[in-house]
Amino acid sequence: QLEESGGGLVQSGESLRLSCVGSGFSLDPYNVAWFRQAPGNEREGVASINHQNTKSYYADSAKGRFTISRDKSKNAVYLQMDNLQPEDTALYRCSSRSQGQPPLPDDRDLFLSRKEFDFWGRGTQITVSA
Repeated sequence: QLEESGGGLVQSGESLRLSCVGSGFSLDPYNVAWFRQAPGNEREGVASINHQNTKSYYADSAKGRFTISRDKSKNAVYLQMDNLQPEDTALYRCSSRSQGQPPLPDDRDLFLSRKEFDFWGRGTQITVSA
């Protein structure tokens, strides 16, 4: 089970830190990514990190504002979001590759593709007011 937390209502320019904790299994062997979906929009890959914590990729909209990281001691992955804007309003979900799936090759499109991840949390809502 993946459980997200840290969402909320903030004003434009403020920051939030999302957490994704694995329960009942270790996230260590797996790529983990954050996705978001706003009403009427497709699910978008926002940030993604490899299992070794050595490589990460971001959507263009997130570059320079969001930072993904992982803490293996806490079995958790984080998304630090700074300078939030109204267009960041969405349901944010973390996802990992599942048991038996190999690590992704070093390819930005794969890291941010929802088709490469099949274990999902329920999400945490972020709303940014202007």
